[in-house]
Amino acid sequence: MINLKIDGKDVQIAPGATILDAAESVGIKIPTLCYLKKISTTGACRVCAVEVAGADKTMTACNTLAIDGMEVTTQSEKLAKIRRQIVELLLVNHPLDCPVCDAGGECDLQDICYAQDVTRQPFEAEDVNAETIDKWPLIQQVPNRCIMCEKCVKVCHELIGSSALFINKKGDRAFIDKDLEKCEFCGNCVQVCPTGTMISKPFKFKARPWELRKTATVCTICPAQCQVDMHSKQGQILRVTSEDGTTVNDGNLCVGGFFAHDYLVSKKRLSAPLVKQDDRQQQAGWDDALALAAGELVRLRDEFGGQAVAGLTSPRLSNEENYLFQKLFRVGLASNNIDSEARFGALRAAKVLDEQLKLTGASNHLDRIGQSEAVLVFGSDPSSEVPAVDWQIQHAHLKNDAKLIVANLRQDKLAGQSETFLQYRVGSEAYLAAALAKLIVDKGQADKDFLQQFVANADELTAYLADIDLDAVCTATGVERALLEEAADHIGQAASVAIVFGRDLTASSQAEAGVAALANLALVSGALHGDKGGLFPIDEKGNMQGLLDAGACPEMLPGFQNYETAKEKFAAAWHTELPEGGADAAAILTGIEAGNIRALYLAGTNPLVDFPESARWRKALDKVDFLVVQDILASELTDMADVVLAGAASTEKRGSVTALDQRINNLRIAVDPPGEARPDLAILADLFSRISGKPEPSDAAVRQEMIELGGLYSDVCQTLEQRSFCWKEAYAPAKQSLTATVIKLTPVPENELQLLIGKSRFQFGSTTTASAATAELEASGVIEISAEDAGKIGVADGGRIKLSSPAGAVTGPVKVSEQLPSGLLFAPYNFADLNIQQIATTGSNSVPVTAAKA
Repeated sequence: MINLKIDGKDVQIAPGATILDAAESVGIKIPTLCYLKKISTTGACRVCAVEVAGADKTMTACNTLAIDGMEVTTQSEKLAKIRRQIVELLLVNHPLDCPVCDAGGECDLQDICYAQDVTRQPFEAEDVNAETIDKWPLIQQVPNRCIMCEKCVKVCHELIGSSALFINKKGDRAFIDKDLEKCEFCGNCVQVCPTGTMISKPFKFKARPWELRKTATVCTICPAQCQVDMHSKQGQILRVTSEDGTTVNDGNLCVGGFFAHDYLVSKKRLSAPLVKQDDRQQQAGWDDALALAAGELVRLRDEFGGQAVAGLTSPRLSNEENYLFQKLFRVGLASNNIDSEARFGALRAAKVLDEQLKLTGASNHLDRIGQSEAVLVFGSDPSSEVPAVDWQIQHAHLKNDAKLIVANLRQDKLAGQSETFLQYRVGSEAYLAAALAKLIVDKGQADKDFLQQFVANADELTAYLADIDLDAVCTATGVERALLEEAADHIGQAASVAIVFGRDLTASSQAEAGVAALANLALVSGALHGDKGGLFPIDEKGNMQGLLDAGACPEMLPGFQNYETAKEKFAAAWHTELPEGGADAAAILTGIEAGNIRALYLAGTNPLVDFPESARWRKALDKVDFLVVQDILASELTDMADVVLAGAASTEKRGSVTALDQRINNLRIAVDPPGEARPDLAILADLFSRISGKPEPSDAAVRQEMIELGGLYSDVCQTLEQRSFCWKEAYAPAKQSLTATVIKLTPVPENELQLLIGKSRFQFGSTTTASAATAELEASGVIEISAEDAGKIGVADGGRIKLSSPAGAVTGPVKVSEQLPSGLLFAPYNFADLNIQQIATTGSNSVPVTAAKA
């Protein structure tokens, strides 16, 4: 430890700490302006100047290391004069436009002027500031307010990893500029700006900070579930912020969290129930709408049996809502025909991990990614899918010098930053993961102690890996042997490993084999061993983990309990006999087409956009006798419904949601739902009572039942009403409880052109497409294509292309992309206008296509 004196007070602190750190540790406040704890220090403003005994000039406390025996003075007449003059110099040519500046009332420069008694502007200079930059989407830059603290530049580079912001020109003509192609529009530059230089255009002139009501809650745009503050005025959320140092996301936000909230006030918002009469929907009272919905569902159940009724739910709903949804069907409607969009990806991965690793989600907390010595990103684009995961990868890679290995079909941002990039072919994921595991074992780098202690068939795994032909793997994947060796070395030599995988793998045609191979790799590499690293399956949707936990699928009951094994326990608790069998999403579609399923209840989900074979779903829904849609936004789907039940967004209701790393978060009401719209749990509870004849369950009763029957929640979660969040039980497998899988590697199909369907860069699900803010960045879907393939087809950037697959055809605009190899196209599934899912096939996020200029 280092011993020093600050203002006569003895201070002891660890080596490597700065004077500012040392002062803070004993409660001594040194003024700062450019300092931000979560980024590297700049020392640009020099407001933190202090006197050090023996030094002939003042030193900046933020970036001067504390040394043994140092004597520091933080307050003196000399320092007060220096700090005052520094601030006065910062004000040269700074406009006195505080009354119309959005930072007014929460401006660090205003605060430092007040604290340092700066009451005049004695210096003058030629005004050479650049003109206001208004051409950027969503963010305005006002250079003459800038003090060149560089917080925005460093956050952009060090935390977000996009490096979009940079300093243009030199000296007094320098200003912050931006590479728009790199910008992720996360809004963090706006959040950290100490003045009104970086301004959110959607928030500009909307309110003064003291007018806003602040509600602490979580963002459910994606499954990282960042802790945020919703700022509202007159019942409307006007901005979203997050605090540094006290939140799990350390104050960082993404484009969805910072900007997309205006979908809440979209013209598409549903504000009252609708009932179809004479082929026209008309507004109805809640009692009439619920009576019609309950009456028709019961009539069809009684006439044709429970198997004639089906329901599809959503990761947009809360834990309690999804729990009650599955109970409504099983208890009230005698139907086990329930499923969700998790069927096409997240559920497939979860079932493999549960069977093989006794794992029901991520094995560790998100921040353990940032503490890893090696990170493998496999079949995922975290920068788009779950930006908070990307930030942890940036932390590991940039701050902790972790090795980054990226295995992906596309050359995305992380691929460009990686030490090793493995660009594999569609359908070869299992080959690639198996080869990495084999090489780690062959090199003697496997976690042998963990394998022998926890894996029941460790010897079988070793023998299986020994037989893998690496030459065959290279042929199947298209990856060079040297790159495989390099990647395996990075992983095998690391003391802690994080493996992140996403939709490109979990929704692929070989998802089960690929996830099983990746689970084997996690066992071999030690990713499941210790408190750093881990295995992290990610999905774009906000409460996907909570949806999986709720058991809203025919093969599972809440808590990942096998339906056939656990149904007697649930039947006894629910005082009813549970139905036999059950149909998943694919079987529900077939059942509707065959006329066996007469009624369909859709809660927060839209198969016409979100599901593969969406055109087939469109035709099927025309046939169904009775369609109930519970949602927050009007769409083609709600136009088809017999009854529309207007629900509430996560910012408009109470409940809990579960983040991808098993953190259970409490939702708090920031604003009320529009008009007569109701929280989804209230809707489901009312329907449950009407259909089952049982009392309407309270929120607390539903949560208590989840705890008692689900078996996934620790005792501490029973106090969630008084807490912002709690953790599920930590992953701690029993000895010899894990199983490696011997995977039969199937031939990789050869196709001239493959279309990969995935997440858009700036939209989350189909919900945020109703946001005017994110529409500025990406208003509609495009089909991305390599320059080589575009040349062969004869299309240019901005042209149109027609794609045909066994499921149908679609025409859309073209974007020529450097991220794609020849033979691979990409299109986002988020947009109803493109509706790329209509040419997808169930069970695969990639499809062979033919392409022609349109």
